[in-house]
Amino acid sequence: MALKWGIVTTGLIAHDFVNAVSTLPANEHEVVAVAAREKSKAEEFAKTHGIPRAYEGYEAVAKDPEVEVVYVATLNTTHYAVAMQMLEHGKHVLCEKPLCMNEKEARKLITFAESKKLFIMEAIWSRFFPSYQYLKRQIDAGTLGEIKEVNVTFGFHLDADRVQQKKLGGGTILDLGVYTIQVSQWAFREPPKEIKATGKLNDDGVDIEMKAELIYSNGVAKIQTSATKKLKNEAVIIGTKGQITARHPHFNFPNSCGLRYEAEEVRKCITAGQLQSDHVSHNESLIIAKIEDELRRQIGVKYDADSQ
Repeated sequence: MALKWGIVTTGLIAHDFVNAVSTLPANEHEVVAVAAREKSKAEEFAKTHGIPRAYEGYEAVAKDPEVEVVYVATLNTTHYAVAMQMLEHGKHVLCEKPLCMNEKEARKLITFAESKKLFIMEAIWSRFFPSYQYLKRQIDAGTLGEIKEVNVTFGFHLDADRVQQKKLGGGTILDLGVYTIQVSQWAFREPPKEIKATGKLNDDGVDIEMKAELIYSNGVAKIQTSATKKLKNEAVIIGTKGQITARHPHFNFPNSCGLRYEAEEVRKCITAGQLQSDHVSHNESLIIAKIEDELRRQIGVKYDADSQ
């Protein structure tokens, strides 16, 4: 029986996600509703993708009895409130990264989901790619030996308001940093012992460049993000027996069909009665959020959510 999806809202990533889901078997996934703040946008989105119901406002999706799981693709600053609204109405949630604006919000959201016995996952799509799954297997099997160094860069010119404006939860740490952090965490399997970060802020007070060292018990991860220039956009994992390079998925799947892998993971987990994915666990999202908080603290990026 198909897993019934609701979509909130109608930005570019939502188009990519629904397009990706359409490449999966129709008897396993079905998008049945979409919501936007403006009904005309929801209706246009629904017409484009052949979705039967279009709603004005997010509450309608939360109350739709057919919807089982909601893909939350709103602005960063609203992830917590929208995901919480869906959980309160008994919906499972796949939420775009960052899960929330900080660790405090993420912990409250996850705790609530667990209390309701509902599935929730941060949509770190690269973790489900066959190439990244292969990388994980090589690390697990000890093929690379003991991991000593990880070098990850992710950057290109980004002038979108959602990245450049503080009120929209902008900054490269939240927009791009998760991809650099998650590779480091897969390699070293523990929270970093120490973090050293530098960065460049724009006039609105959000980071447009970040460089950091995440220092672990047995090695170091060097990460870099940028919204001003294109970087190498790769992850190099170096061990005592060898090294492996992974390209960031944005450059392997230009039409974002790679989002199908995280959608399939959601279906598998919900079908099995799991409240979280082994590949992006609740604890892993909390560690990533804590690292992001510390990176921001060191370079001076503070959001309204940090004071609440």
